[in-house]
This record gives sequence, C-alpha cells and structure tokens, in this order.
Amino acid sequence: MAIEQKNPNEQGNTRTTAEGAPEPRRRRKKPRRNGKGSNQAANANLAAAERSAVANTNTADTFDSADEAAANAEGGIKAIGEQRLIPFMKIEKPMALVSFLLIVGSIIAIAVNGLNLGLDFTGGVSADITYEQPVEQNTVVDALANDGFEDAVVQYLGKRNELLVRLPPQSDNVDGLSVSLDQALDLPSNNATISNVNIIGSQVGNEVYFSSVMSLGLALLCMLGYVAFRFQFKLALGAVVALFHDTIVTLGVFALFGFPFDLTVLAAILALIGYSLNDTIVVYDRIRENFRRVRGISPRQILDLSLTETLRRTIMTVSTVLLVVLAMLFLGGDGLYWFSVALFIGLLAGTYSSVYIASSIPLRMGLSRDDFVVKVKPEFEEEIINFNDPKMYD
Repeated sequence: MAIEQKNPNEQGNTRTTAEGAPEPRRRRKKPRRNGKGSNQAANANLAAAERSAVANTNTADTFDSADEAAANAEGGIKAIGEQRLIPFMKIEKPMALVSFLLIVGSIIAIAVNGLNLGLDFTGGVSADITYEQPVEQNTVVDALANDGFEDAVVQYLGKRNELLVRLPPQSDNVDGLSVSLDQALDLPSNNATISNVNIIGSQVGNEVYFSSVMSLGLALLCMLGYVAFRFQFKLALGAVVALFHDTIVTLGVFALFGFPFDLTVLAAILALIGYSLNDTIVVYDRIRENFRRVRGISPRQILDLSLTETLRRTIMTVSTVLLVVLAMLFLGGDGLYWFSVALFIGLLAGTYSSVYIASSIPLRMGLSRDDFVVKVKPEFEEEIINFNDPKMYD
C-alpha cells in the first residue's frame, strides 16, 4: 500500500503571502533554549564549556586524590573543611618521654638538693621599718650586711619609706635586737624608726610548710573532682597529671638552681595551677564538642582538630600573660622577682602540658565518641514485636 506524502506547503496552517503564495521557511538564528539549535557557533561554545567543566572536575579530583594520598602518608587527613590540621599527636610518644624525664629529674633535684626555704618556713625575724625619706631596697640590704645581718629580705609596704625587713633566726633578746637593727638601718641624713619586731620560731615555720603542702594536694584533688564532674574521668586524670607536671617541674627548677622558696613562690604555684587548668578546660571543651559534631575521623584526629582550633587562643593568652610576668620580673623589684620567676617557668610548662599531657593521656586511655554521647536508657528503648500468627499468611 502506497503512503501518501503531503507537501508541507499544502497544509492548512502554512503561512502565505498577501498574494496567496506560500511564504518561504525562515531559518532560526539563535539556539533553542535547550542549547540544541542550528546555530553551530553557539553549540560549539556550549560543547567547549562542557568539556572545560569536565576537565576542571577531573583536575580537582586529581588534586583531591593527591592531597588524600599525602595525608594518608602522614597518618591521617590534613584538613576538615577549611580547617587545616596540625598533627600535634604525631609526636606524642617523644613528648611523653620528655615529660617523664622532666618529672623524674625534678623529683631527683628536690630529693638531693632540697628546696631553699625562705624565712616563712624556717622562721626568723620580721621588723616593720619607717624612714623619714624614700629609700631604695638595695641600700637597706647593703646597710644591714655591713653590720652583720646577712641574707636580709626587704619589701615595700605601700610607700617607698615604709618597709618590711625579714632576717634569718637571730638572738631571742628582742630589746637588744631592736637596738642593733636601729643602728644598722640608720642611713646618712635618713633615720629609720622600728615600729614592730617579731621573732618567728621554727615550729611556726614547719606548720606553714605543712599547710602549704596540704593546700597543693587539696587543690589538685579539687581539680580532679571538678573535671571529672564537668567532663569525663579520663580527661580529669589527664588534667591532674598535667597540673602535677607543672608543679613538680617548677619546684624542680627552684631546687636545682637553689632559688629561694617562700610564700610568694607558693602563691605563684597556686596561681599557676588555676591558669593551667583554665587553658586545659578550653581544650577539653573543644574536644567534647568535636567528638559530638564531627563524624568519620579517628579520636587522634579529633584531638588534632581541637588543638589546632584552640592554638590561636592559647598563643594570645600566653603572650599577654607573659608580658605581665616579664614586666613584674624586670620592674617589680625584689619583692616580686621570685614570684615572677616561678610564674614564668610555670607558664612554659603549663602550655606544654595542656597539649602533650592533658590531651595524650585520655587518648591512651581509649577516649572515644561514646564517652560524650548521651545513651538512651534501656527503659526508654522501643520494643520491637514480631507477629508470627499463621493466619496472617492465609
């Protein structure tokens, strides 16, 4: 059967001119909206753009593969989103060995040399002095040394003409001691007046020493309880070990070099415990947050991410505190000198311990995401019931 082919010009909807002649077909000059038209130049540009996009995708995949390979060679990913990771935990084992040697060396120095205890712990003489005119501390110390009063400690009491003088144990005769001190403290054209003289016995010094040791132990115990309640016991143990490291290293340096240890140094160590714990708490808070929100990476990488995110804050905090400590060290006078030295040593040890002790110990204890995710109690879990009634299948 033949198929009749109709001429398009004979269709009813074919356009015609005014004379009735069929209008010639017009060619499309622009590509269709889907990009498939008769415009060869536009189609060529579209094809080139598609090839370029495919090439860029392949190049990006190649770069991603290269980054992933390099990261795996280093033991983990290098970045999460736009945050590049610093592999702090990559050298945790060498740092653990360094920490162990520091603690052992400090304990040996304390056991062999002992602490050079000041008058607050050994007892001695304390006198309140008032001068007619302001005086320098070094001048008073030199005047006392010339009269046989060695190892004197001189501090200002608010004004530069009011001083506190502390001396090693002297004779028990308070009257004779007051006369001798009055003669030794008188300076040319600047007389001294002794308002009060106190003799501190060795028994009082021993009680102060015992109370100081108890206060350090109580502070560490309270920190352990706080961190265990606020975060997790694994983190609490790491924080307390880090605080013990900071304390023992500072005491070890003082014992090794024979620096005087008095109540001002003890106050610096107590302040150091609070500062170091504050820095550790910031790191722990970020660790807990990242364990809850970041998935698909190992606990070691979680710690690296948390330490990287808090690194800028740590640097800024330590820098500002060190500026104050250095100002007290060089401009605070003899009364704040050893206080500043203790803080300076403790700041360095505390910054180090917040990274490589307070963080690495929980990791070694098996810290994981399960330690921070709230688990559903058994009584609140949904019970799954299976119906095996044979009539259901009839």
